Amino acid sequence: MTKQLLITGSILAALSVGLGALAAHWLKANISPANVINFDTAARYQMYHALAILIMAALPAKYHIRLFRLTFYSFLTGIIFFSGSVYLLATREITGLQLSWIGPVTPVGGLLFITGWILLIYTAIKVSKKTDPNQ
Repeated sequence: MTKQLLITGSILAALSVGLGALAAHWLKANISPANVINFDTAARYQMYHALAILIMAALPAKYHIRLFRLTFYSFLTGIIFFSGSVYLLATREITGLQLSWIGPVTPVGGLLFITGWILLIYTAIKVSKKTDPNQ
């Protein structure tokens, strides 16, 4: 699991940097300022959760339980749904894609981010109760 977390988190972080640079340079001249801000928000949230995945990789093996895996998949799917949908919506001006149906996907991604954080909290509580007999 550690290798998967490191690889996935690193790829997502690198993509976030690249997409952020794209927004700051090329997109800035080709889409509305509001859409540049939206695109940048998507890249930022992608980076936050890519870093969370990388931090998860650094946690001791005792945390790598089923709930931990669900946390990873919540963050990954949240990035795809939230950031992916915002990237697509923000670039409609240049892609010409009619994506009105994708708007409801964005809040689902946000809920997956929240779910991932709650699962991570629950994992920490569960592991500490299992390893600390005084709790």
